[in-house]
Amino acid sequence: MRGPIVRATLRTSAVLGIRLLAQAGTLLIVARLLGPANFGVFAGLAALAVLMGTFSTFGTNLILLREVSRDPTRRAAVLPFALSTTLLCGSLLVGLYFFIAFTLFKASGIASAVIIALGLTEMIVQPLVTLPGAEHQGHGRIATSQVLITLPLVLRMLAAIAVWAVRPDDPLETYAWGYLAASAVSLLLAAGTLHDAWPRVREWRLPRRHELCDAAGYAVLNLTGAGPAELDKTLAAELLPLTSAGVYAAGARVIGAMTLPVIAMMLSAMPRLFREWQHHRTQNARLLGWIFGATLAYGLILTIALWLSAPLFSVLFGPRYRMIGEMIRWLALAISGITLRVSAGAILTTMGKPWMRVGFEAIGLVILSVMATLLAQQAGLYAMPLALASSEWSMAIIGWFLIKLQQRRNDSTTVPETA
Repeated sequence: MRGPIVRATLRTSAVLGIRLLAQAGTLLIVARLLGPANFGVFAGLAALAVLMGTFSTFGTNLILLREVSRDPTRRAAVLPFALSTTLLCGSLLVGLYFFIAFTLFKASGIASAVIIALGLTEMIVQPLVTLPGAEHQGHGRIATSQVLITLPLVLRMLAAIAVWAVRPDDPLETYAWGYLAASAVSLLLAAGTLHDAWPRVREWRLPRRHELCDAAGYAVLNLTGAGPAELDKTLAAELLPLTSAGVYAAGARVIGAMTLPVIAMMLSAMPRLFREWQHHRTQNARLLGWIFGATLAYGLILTIALWLSAPLFSVLFGPRYRMIGEMIRWLALAISGITLRVSAGAILTTMGKPWMRVGFEAIGLVILSVMATLLAQQAGLYAMPLALASSEWSMAIIGWFLIKLQQRRNDSTTVPETA
């Protein structure tokens, strides 16, 4: 039962290893290039764009994943409305993002071109890249799916290296256009990997009412799922001095990158969990127990490792980020909560309970916002790590409680278990 998932996890982890290197390389270059204050602004803008961009597909990427996992021929029924929905929602969100970003970050002196490039990338181009990725994942080609998701990150790292080498007058604006170009090139390459081409534009259509209702839960799920990993950077840029916000954002990106193996495991397990949840209760109970133990153990090991190695990050990021080592130690308090929250969210999705996942993640976002606001004046630099830890552990506990509740309900049904 676990063997195929372990092998798929190892293959996917190898791809995510490249993703980790790309994220780490880009983070180090951009953070050192911009300095803490400018990096804090950029991280807050980018996080807001990513968070809003998760709504662009309106959940149709997960509908595509679900349907292809169950029956590959369902692709032709989903893609015509998935593509049109993504472009329509993305276009509307771009306008909203421009308004919010120009309002929140007006005093920072950020160039308009940076906001425009980030909005177009995260609300139109990048959401389209997720559709080929979802299709490959549904077919069980997890590593291929992750290659497509990793490709923009690698190209962004190359763009950052180019900016570092050229040292233009406005490095942030130059990098922002490279950020957009990286996703545009990735979209072209991703579309070329598909065995069957996307339907022609004249075959596209708007979703029918029942399809829209079906996708709505997954749409909110996309938004709340990304929230814990992105909202904190935007809050930091608003609540903390920009230099402190930059140090926090850099440390939080390090922590997020280190949890990629858990994401790899859940991506590998999701197609099987989608297929077998209803009819293989004993096997699924064992699998869920194995997932819980693995994610908790990895989180604890990573916490210890980062706690001990924290001083090294001050050297890597340079003297302007001298407090990042201490920041990472405080952020380590959230790691096991993050790994358990990620696994719980993915499992509830495969159980067909997206609104349960939305519920516990929404609670986490409220806790994050409230705690960050309350602690910003008292805890200073450490307000955001403490708020993040409170949020992540709350979500982890509630999420796994809901999984156990669903298992008990499923066990009480009369659906026969098949071999």
